Amino acid sequence: MSEDLNKNIASEIKKRRTFAIISHPDAGKTTLTEKFLLYGGAINTAGSVKGKANSKYAVSDWMEIEKERGISVTSSVLQFNYDGYCINILDTPGHQDFSEDTYRTLMAADSAVMVIDASKGVEAQTIKLFKVCVMRHIPIFTFINKMDLEARDPFELLDDIESVLGIRTCPINWPIGSGKRFKGVYDRFSKQVSMFKAVSVGGAKSAAETDYAVEDEALKAEIGDELYNQLLDEIELLDGASDELNQELVDKGELSPVFFGSALTTFGVETFLEHFLKMTQSPLARMSDEGLIDPATEPFSGFIFKIQANMNKAHHDRIAFMRICSGKFDATKEVFHMQGGKKMRLSQPQQIMAQDRKVIDEAYAGDVIGVFDPGVFSIGDTLCMPAHKFKYEGIPTFAPEHFCRVVQLDSMKRKQFNKGVTQLAQEGAIQIFQDYTLGLSEIIVGVVGVLQFDVLKYRLENEYGCDIRLEPLPYNYIRWVKDKTIDLNKLKRITDCKKVKDMRDNPLLLFANEWSIRLMLENNEGLELEEFSRD
Repeated sequence: MSEDLNKNIASEIKKRRTFAIISHPDAGKTTLTEKFLLYGGAINTAGSVKGKANSKYAVSDWMEIEKERGISVTSSVLQFNYDGYCINILDTPGHQDFSEDTYRTLMAADSAVMVIDASKGVEAQTIKLFKVCVMRHIPIFTFINKMDLEARDPFELLDDIESVLGIRTCPINWPIGSGKRFKGVYDRFSKQVSMFKAVSVGGAKSAAETDYAVEDEALKAEIGDELYNQLLDEIELLDGASDELNQELVDKGELSPVFFGSALTTFGVETFLEHFLKMTQSPLARMSDEGLIDPATEPFSGFIFKIQANMNKAHHDRIAFMRICSGKFDATKEVFHMQGGKKMRLSQPQQIMAQDRKVIDEAYAGDVIGVFDPGVFSIGDTLCMPAHKFKYEGIPTFAPEHFCRVVQLDSMKRKQFNKGVTQLAQEGAIQIFQDYTLGLSEIIVGVVGVLQFDVLKYRLENEYGCDIRLEPLPYNYIRWVKDKTIDLNKLKRITDCKKVKDMRDNPLLLFANEWSIRLMLENNEGLELEEFSRD
C-alpha cells in the first residue's frame, strides 16, 4: 500500500465520529437527532415524532409500527456530513422493552449522547443504558433537553446525574431561566450569552439568535435584573464548585460534559454539536482475539451488530449493519467471513439514512454501512481481509424473560410463518424455541420486553402475511443445559418447568421461579445449568 494511500485513509478515518443517542422514552432523543440532520443538510424539514395524521414522521422512525405508535422500536443508522466531519449517528429505541437492540448498538459506538428531560432528570431507562456505556468506558455527553418547558433547578439536575449515575459532570453552557422565562444559554468558555427565538417544530434549521458578552448592559436590559443577577451568581458558583473540563477524564467516560437546550425549538443544538465534535475522538482501536486492532494502520475489518429484515418491503431483503473498525472497505474486493469460514464479496454495500439507502463503493473505519445478507450472517460476526484473519469480541445475548406459545391461524401459510419467525429471530429481536418432544409443531417465542410480542405479531401479519395468536406461558427464567447430550425426559421432579430446545437443538429449561431452579438442581445430581448460551 503506497504512503499516499495510507495518508488518505488515515485522513478519512480522522474525520469520522460515530455515536449513539440514548434516553428514556419521550426525553426528546429522536427530535435532537433530526435537528442534527437539519444542520448537516441531510433533511430539509424535521418530522414530529407524535405528529398529526398529515404530519411528516421522524426520519429515524421508519417502521410502520413506529409511525402508528409514535415510539422508536428499532435502532436506526443515520450518516451525514457537517463542518468537515463525517458523522454516523446510531439512534436507539428509548423504550426498555427494546433495550437489547440498544445494547448491541452501543457496541458499535465510540461515544454516547445521553438526552435527559429537564423536568424529570435521570429516569429508569437512562440508568440501564448508562451502565452499558460505563462498562464499555466510552465518553458520555449529556444534553439536558426541554428547557423551554418548566424544568427542575439545573444544579439539582447535575446532582441527579452525579448521584444516580455515578459520573462527574462539567457544564459547558448554562441556562438562563426555564419554561416561559427561558432566555437562552451562557457559554462558560467564550463568556457569551446566546439569545434564541423559537422556531417551528419543522421549519428552518436555525433559530434567530443574538449574542451578547455577559457584561453587556444590553443583555441586562434584554433578560431583566432578576435573571441577570441570578446568572452572575450561578456563574460564580459554577466556577468555584463544579469540575473543570478534563479531556482525559471525558475520554475515559468518567466526566460528562453537560449542555442545556431545547431540541424542539432548536435552542442550543448547534452549539452542542460543535462542542461535541471537537471533544470526541476519531475511531479508536478495538479488542480482538489477536489484541487491539488499530483503525488507521490495519487493513479492512468490521463486525455485524444488527440484522434487519424487510427494510424494503418490495424486495423482502435482509440488511446486515456493519461497523467498520479498521482500514478502508472496498466493494470490489473479497473479504473473509470468520464465522462462516469462507471468502465472499459483500453485495450492495450501502450508506444508510434510516430506510433510505445509497449504494457505495467504499467506506472507512468508523462508518456504519448496510450489506445484503443472503442468510449467512449472525449478530457479532467478524469480516476481515483474507490475509489477516481474527475475530472481534462477541456481543452478549440476553436471556429472555417473557415467553409465549405462537399459534398460527392459517395452516396454509406455514412456509411464510417459518420464514418470518426465523428471520425475526436472526435479527435478535426475539428468540425461538421448540417444545422438546413436539418439535416445530409447537413454537415458543422468548423476549426481553413484552412490547416485543406486539412488534412480532405486527410484523408477521404485515410483512409476511401470517395471522397468529400469542398465548402467554407462565415462565420468567431460562437456563441452558451445559451437557448438550442429556435427555431432558429423564430428569426427576420437574415442577413449574417446561422442556424446550433452541433452533440449534440445544436443550433448555424454562422455569416459573428461582425456587423451581433450585429444586431441579437438588433432585438431579450432576446437572449443570447456565444463564447464557455459549454458542
